Amino acid sequence: MMNNTLKSQYKFQSGTVIYGKWNKNHYTLVKELGYGANGMVYLAEGKQGYVALKMSDNSISITSEVNVLKSFSKVQGNTLGPSLLEIDDWETHNKRIPFYVMEYIHGPDLLAFVQKKGHGWSDVLILQLLNDLDRLHHEGWVFGDLKPENLIVTGPPTRIRCIDVGGTTMIGRAIKEYTEFFDRGYWGAGSRKADPSYDLFATAMVMINLSYPKRFTKQREGLEQLKKAIQAKPELAERRDILWKAITGKYSAALEMRKDLLKILSSDSGNTQNSSTMKVNSTKPKKGTASRVRRRRHNKIVGFLETMMIILVISFLYILYVYGHLL
Repeated sequence: MMNNTLKSQYKFQSGTVIYGKWNKNHYTLVKELGYGANGMVYLAEGKQGYVALKMSDNSISITSEVNVLKSFSKVQGNTLGPSLLEIDDWETHNKRIPFYVMEYIHGPDLLAFVQKKGHGWSDVLILQLLNDLDRLHHEGWVFGDLKPENLIVTGPPTRIRCIDVGGTTMIGRAIKEYTEFFDRGYWGAGSRKADPSYDLFATAMVMINLSYPKRFTKQREGLEQLKKAIQAKPELAERRDILWKAITGKYSAALEMRKDLLKILSSDSGNTQNSSTMKVNSTKPKKGTASRVRRRRHNKIVGFLETMMIILVISFLYILYVYGHLL
């Protein structure tokens, strides 16, 4: 995190006006949104409305983060990170402060959203996150500091968005910024070298955090501790194979983890089918061409029913969210 001395240098009162030296735009600070190792982020108001403004004493860090946001913008249909609006310098009290301005993403963080709307939303949002991470990894980046505080849920329609790209690192380099609970190095599960499996470990820890909102500190045997924590919560125990593969680095791509999670959801929906369908599943098919045809037809029907069940569950959750939002 940013040290206290450095933080105090960038602590400005609400109402402070930031004047851009080069682009001549000005922004009025509204409130502090957060701070990290590389700078402070404020909610500010400019001619285009509310924005997020980040300032830092490290121009190299600013340039790196701007490059990340530019890379995000190249992804077709990007919804992962905030849109970059501009980069400039502010000269005040004989000091030059680099800053950049980005889209302000408004909404609760992932943990707050799930606590309010119910744990049933976690799988839907994690599926979205894994899809976004896959696109980020294909652009050559690892998010790094992945945690619920950096994941905002917007809507309707309900959508997960990543904020604070300060920890985003090029694949192959050392992770720039991390939070211990979500860091595989802290748990003794691997290095801090940026690769897709680093983010997938953090994704598993995000899922664990949703069941343990207060988190917990590492004991002597970190991995065994995580295994016990997973087994202690039913919603995690049902996904223990996925979580453990992510924690132990068995996934090389986000879509692999996403595919396995979809299978779990399909299995959950399949378990809700009526007893006659379950009886058909348990019946051993007869040998011969006719039985193979019936079996293939049955598998197609079951697959269709499972897909429809997932769609119905997600649609039901969305309707509940919209209804709650309107109230």
